[in-house]
Amino acid sequence: MNQILDYLKPLQDEMVERLAQWVNQESPTYHKPAVDAMGQMTMQSFLDTGAELTTTHHQTDYGDHYTLAYGQGTGQILTLNHFDTVWPLGEASRRPFTIEDGHGKGPGVHDMKAGTLINLYALRAIHDLQLKPRHKLVYLLTSDEEVSSPTSRSIIEAEGRRSNYCFVHEGAINRGITIARKGVGRFQLAVTGVAAHAGIEPEKGVSAIEELARQTQYLHGLTDLNKGVSVNVGVISGGERPNVIAPHATAEIDLRITHPVDEAGYVEKIGDIRPALKGSQLSITGGMSRPPWPETMTDMDLFEKAKAISAQLGFPTERRLSGGGSDGSFVAAMGVPTLDGLGSIGGGAHALTEHTVLDMLPIRAALTAELIMAL
Repeated sequence: MNQILDYLKPLQDEMVERLAQWVNQESPTYHKPAVDAMGQMTMQSFLDTGAELTTTHHQTDYGDHYTLAYGQGTGQILTLNHFDTVWPLGEASRRPFTIEDGHGKGPGVHDMKAGTLINLYALRAIHDLQLKPRHKLVYLLTSDEEVSSPTSRSIIEAEGRRSNYCFVHEGAINRGITIARKGVGRFQLAVTGVAAHAGIEPEKGVSAIEELARQTQYLHGLTDLNKGVSVNVGVISGGERPNVIAPHATAEIDLRITHPVDEAGYVEKIGDIRPALKGSQLSITGGMSRPPWPETMTDMDLFEKAKAISAQLGFPTERRLSGGGSDGSFVAAMGVPTLDGLGSIGGGAHALTEHTVLDMLPIRAALTAELIMAL
């Protein structure tokens, strides 16, 4: 058990140096040149560590995705890594990687550049120590996870069908390992009203903003926390001028579902909304972007292995349910035993407080490598 960790601990400074390079490389999802540069940097790091590039998945609007493999075996362990971030171009120049009180900080450090780094150094330990996993290791590096993986989902699912296990190196929350996630739905509501002068002929108008307000009340009323369901109207816009009855308004809606049995019913409730005001019209588009991933016995069995290894490494962990989405949900929904949150110990994803605990990087890499060897 100590061989891998003893090998990795002296590499912590090297890990931090590489993490700084990755964080300082901009990779906003919607900026293809920047995210491609990050993807090539990440892919090359895996090649330098003994992996082989099997497929480059070229994309037009998003960054290219990469499939890499290491070793042989009767089965396959799939690991999912995304290198895009939510941060806009220029954020890394304004807030480059810094170290404060043992924490590495910067845009994308926790979500999920440190997680991908942990995965890389787990492979480094296996390769340099000449260990022989029983399963082939497959690494997917993708560029569009932060926008629900529109171009990588089919690649992930195809590789998932060939896999015995799946690991996802999203950042950990409260030192836990994720074995269940809520499903995520995204919808867009467009409201059409009737314009009129707000002072002279208000009776001739139909306010799209009032209609939207009524629909927002209805949609928020669908939330049932006892069932693990939440509906949130998170972005709204509309209207033209203060003295004009608003002829249009729009909203973006977020749906989170814990149990697969509830999915169809809530999608239908949102999709079948009807106007509250006579003369207004509604158009709603969208649907589920990630399926619910409920806790299963096979996931629990895999977690128990990880829990035992983590304890032996001096770092106890517990299982957890996450309300956030990840690519792991696609593979878990296919019945493949999956663990998520194997990446950075830290917090503040998508926030200015984003950070990773630097002295945990070798320990988390050792956990991944030991788990690979135990399967």
